[in-house]
Amino acid sequence: MYSERTRLFLADIVEDVDRLVAFVDGMDAKALGADERTLLAVERLFQRITEAVIQIGSEDMGRIGPDLPVRNIRGLGNRLRHDYRNIDPELLLRIAQNELPALRAAAERAMGE
Repeated sequence: MYSERTRLFLADIVEDVDRLVAFVDGMDAKALGADERTLLAVERLFQRITEAVIQIGSEDMGRIGPDLPVRNIRGLGNRLRHDYRNIDPELLLRIAQNELPALRAAAERAMGE
């Protein structure tokens, strides 16, 4: 149902979400903010994930995850690229814990279609 290009981006989402979640496992926002290396890696993985969502496109993302906040995902990518000085580690951690599992699950389901 999805193009090979879209399937590659879906695989990237699954892989990058897994990496990001592993990086923040057991951390709280204070620990993430204090660990520059992990914070920069998490920001980069979020950039990759948001770019994959953008490259997949609104129409396909609407089918892949109709309940996903695709606009917010795209918006996070813009903030990471353009307002990077004002990114709150607590926000990144909250998204990693509460939002990314649904995105990952939707991407994995779509890859199986």
